[in-house]
Amino acid sequence: MKKIDKKWIILCSTAVAAVYSAGYLTTENQVSIEQPIHQVAKNIQTNNKAVNDGSVSDVQQNKLYKNGTFTGAGMNRRGSIDVTVTIQNDKITDVEISDFAMHYSESDIVGLPNEVLKNQSAQVINVSGATYSTQAFEDAVQDALNQALNTVG
Repeated sequence: MKKIDKKWIILCSTAVAAVYSAGYLTTENQVSIEQPIHQVAKNIQTNNKAVNDGSVSDVQQNKLYKNGTFTGAGMNRRGSIDVTVTIQNDKITDVEISDFAMHYSESDIVGLPNEVLKNQSAQVINVSGATYSTQAFEDAVQDALNQALNTVG
């Protein structure tokens, strides 16, 4: 009877550990996705304040991003991705993966730059089987967009 009890204890302990780990990973992923979005919102509020107090010219006040090519980096425990994002007149006109050092193949996410162009956002649909690569790509694009923000004031 005692051997059965030990097996149940081990089985239940393992189940609890698995549920805890899954919750932790889900929370960790959600935090890393939401953090850049909060930074953009903060920068937009700063820009709006400058516009409202009259310290920004009419030409600058309507621009969210500066024109140019900006680089961004994204990384996680499976590797890193660097991208270049080109912006012209507040429109993302080009996105290229400039360095790919992930555990998986780059071919898994080859379509994501076109999705950024279509969405005009760093937010892309997760590629099944390439979740970490997708996340690093999104983070890299968001990093480039954060650098491109028009923070005149």
